Amino acid sequence: MTAIPARERLIFALDVPHHIAAQRLVDDLGDSVVFYKVGLELALAEGFLDLIDWLRERDKKVFVDLKLFDVPATVARAIHRLSERGVDFTTVHGNQGIMEAAAEAKSGNLKVLAVTALTSLDRGDLTDLGFDCDVESLVLSRARRALAAGCDGVVSSGLEVPALRRHAPEKLIAVTPGIRPVANDDDQKRVMTPAAAIEGGADYLVVGRPIRDADDPRAAAEAIQAEIATALNEDD
Repeated sequence: MTAIPARERLIFALDVPHHIAAQRLVDDLGDSVVFYKVGLELALAEGFLDLIDWLRERDKKVFVDLKLFDVPATVARAIHRLSERGVDFTTVHGNQGIMEAAAEAKSGNLKVLAVTALTSLDRGDLTDLGFDCDVESLVLSRARRALAAGCDGVVSSGLEVPALRRHAPEKLIAVTPGIRPVANDDDQKRVMTPAAAIEGGADYLVVGRPIRDADDPRAAAEAIQAEIATALNEDD
């Protein structure tokens, strides 16, 4: 896989209620963030597609995280539209037909990522959902199926990434949410620090609230960038 520039490894989750708030945050963060994730909250707000175009016009990379789950033909059409928009990453659920349709429909720079197990779920939640296996086994199984279907990578907790690196090809893109620079008490259960996630083999780190809710979001982003650079043994 092509080497990833260190400062592109931080993906900031634009989890805000409308595009104006998103644009204000992007302006405030300046060059401290290169890659942005837009998800369901903004997708249901006015100006979602315009925001994607606005980010691309500013040479920002865009991750549209909608976890697409529908009949394969519908997912394929959505993937085609995202490709036309210049989106860099998007997510689909780990259904075989959906993954295959998404992989076949993508074009340009778009990379399709399969969702493995949400970082808000723990072993008890998986039992409630009917999975008779541990989290690591589920993630590995879904990663193998995603690669076989033609997907480019997976979204996975940093806790499972070392196992992915041992058992999956190096070309697998591992995008890791649930990144917390310090201990947390929010709804993310399977979390990891930025340095630990990078050292474990994660390619990209998705960070939202620790930057968005900081007193100085730009300083918080720069601190995470410095931690990533140190973990990679690179100068910030």
